[in-house]
Amino acid sequence: MGFPSKPLFYILHLPPIFLFLLLLFSTNPTQSAPDYTSLVYKGCSKEAFQDPTGLYSQALSALFGTLVQQSTKSKFFKTTTGTGQTTITGLFQCRGDLSIGDCYKCVSGLPVLTDKMCGKAIAARVQLFGCYILYEVAGFTQVSGMEMLFKTCGRSTAAGSGFEERRDTALSVLANGVASGHGFFTTSYQSMYVLGQCEGDIGDSDCGECAKSAVQRAQVECGNAISGQIYLHKCFISYSYYPNGVPRRSSSSYGSPSSGTGQNTGRTVAIILGGAAGVGFLVIFLMFARNLLKKHDDY
Repeated sequence: MGFPSKPLFYILHLPPIFLFLLLLFSTNPTQSAPDYTSLVYKGCSKEAFQDPTGLYSQALSALFGTLVQQSTKSKFFKTTTGTGQTTITGLFQCRGDLSIGDCYKCVSGLPVLTDKMCGKAIAARVQLFGCYILYEVAGFTQVSGMEMLFKTCGRSTAAGSGFEERRDTALSVLANGVASGHGFFTTSYQSMYVLGQCEGDIGDSDCGECAKSAVQRAQVECGNAISGQIYLHKCFISYSYYPNGVPRRSSSSYGSPSSGTGQNTGRTVAIILGGAAGVGFLVIFLMFARNLLKKHDDY
């Protein structure tokens, strides 16, 4: 009967506690990517630009390159590329609670995603959870800053217990806070978590008006839904209600608790417990193998 290799021999003769720690720290379960790169919505113009000479494509490529480059320095940037009819105006914006590094990670994937989703549309906007990119070819019809682009309301509803009063108070604080916070604001209020942001090139007064309009939309569109997100052309807001209290956001979470932080926590705990159980079984197996090896040595 052959003997185990030297590395395995040494491992099998380690004390059980060392075996457990060795296996626990060598285990590296796959972690889900931060949710700031998740797609929220896309808006693509039905009209496509005609580009026999490739000038539009060149201008758009140059625009995307500039925006991605600027995302290493700023969370908002707006610029124009091309000349004459090929002039294209574009911008990007990251959420105020993203670091510059994560802003870049978010924005850097948008050019490819926008091209994939919108092709040669003369105007497009792709919104991720943590950032968005927007471009328009010269002459594209402008829309109101108050126009609603997208909404989503939670499936669960809350009734009684002062829910509407809490929500409305929190949203009122949000609308004022976004303006006084120069375009970005987030806070918790009596089990409500709210967040709002305005486009980086509008003033505080216009930002406040946009946020108030979004708040009114949320109240009408989402009713008693315990969560909601309203995206207008120049601003967006979100709110979430937690009957047991707003969960504490971890340092690696870039979204509000409504983005699934609580669910992610539960999922992480499940992964840890599952991994610990697997490690435990493996330790038992190695101890059993070591006992067999010891009996073999006795003979």
